[in-house]
Amino acid sequence: MQVLVINSGSSSIKYQLLDPISALVMASGMVSRIGEDVPPGDITVEHHSDGRKFTHDGPITDHAAGLRVVFDLFARSGHDLTGAALSAVGHRVVHGGEVFYEPTVITDTVVAAIDELSTLAPLHNPANVTGIRSARDLLPDVPQVAVFDTAFFHGLPAAAKTYAIDADIAAAHGVRRYGFHGTSHEYVSGRVSELLGGDPATHNQIVLHLGNGASASAIRGGRAVDTSMGLTPLEGLVMGTRSGDIDPGVLLHLARTAGLGIDGIDELLNRRSGIKGISGVNDFRELFALIDSGDAAARLAYDVYVHRLRRYIGAYLVELGRVDAITFTAGVGENNAQVRADALAGLQRFGIVVDPSLNNAKDRAARHISPPGAEVTVLVVPTDEELAIARAAVALVG
Repeated sequence: MQVLVINSGSSSIKYQLLDPISALVMASGMVSRIGEDVPPGDITVEHHSDGRKFTHDGPITDHAAGLRVVFDLFARSGHDLTGAALSAVGHRVVHGGEVFYEPTVITDTVVAAIDELSTLAPLHNPANVTGIRSARDLLPDVPQVAVFDTAFFHGLPAAAKTYAIDADIAAAHGVRRYGFHGTSHEYVSGRVSELLGGDPATHNQIVLHLGNGASASAIRGGRAVDTSMGLTPLEGLVMGTRSGDIDPGVLLHLARTAGLGIDGIDELLNRRSGIKGISGVNDFRELFALIDSGDAAARLAYDVYVHRLRRYIGAYLVELGRVDAITFTAGVGENNAQVRADALAGLQRFGIVVDPSLNNAKDRAARHISPPGAEVTVLVVPTDEELAIARAAVALVG
């Protein structure tokens, strides 16, 4: 069984060809810098298959051209998608609004509806739609399925999803907390329940998805009851280039005193804030190198990042009442032992302890980093959104 998973971003396409049953990845790659004027010879595509790497040199004009290159690389590596027995194509779609809250077979009507939701995710949904249209043109006879980042959080309790603004305006414009990274939170929390054993319906969890984008969730019995991201992926934790939570009055103040318009504020909060806004870098390796050199701005950026993270952990401890597991996932969460240690430091009275030797171990597998017998299990669980999307697609199309 083969499923092609496509994650189409504003200037990139990530993809995997995998077996959703065995989780075997047969090929994967990424097209980057789509639409940029790249000099000839500059490698823009790397395709990995069966331990071999295939590359494509030169600019990629648009997503349709990018997917054509991908299909050519598949053929060169021995996987001819046009003739393969693909079971489905699964597409990651960032925002489903109130309309989509489960995996959905893609039709013309569905594509139009996803496009209409671009007002809620202007940085993401248009790119998702472009990738979907290109894939449907290239594989018209293969079932294609949209899997939505917001779906896992669709059933948030009213108190958690409602913003305290005029109710008529909120209803008219779809303003509520939707949450994002839902595919990751659902997959990781499911893996945690497997690792804990017993009845998943009894497990209370906090999942921390920490990458360049970052989000936290509180999960009771397999159902999300709160999450840090909101109407858009901008709310919540401090991220690589995004501010996370901010007093709305700051935006009014900047509009009045700095002359920032809507586009300027959008640029500030999404691309010039977060770790990068304070320190000038958004890669944690660069950040730690600056901290080691004595850079005060880098130290402050890290302290702000951890402070916000601990605030959400504390809030979810109170909301859940009892927590069985706290789990770190995604790029920073899986690979940065210092972040994990600092996020949970001094919480012994709550039954939360991180074992330094387990935390610092160089191990990429799902694992405990709390000592045996700890009241709250602390884990690192690698996320696998592509596998989750592939399985959701196959479950839907059969």
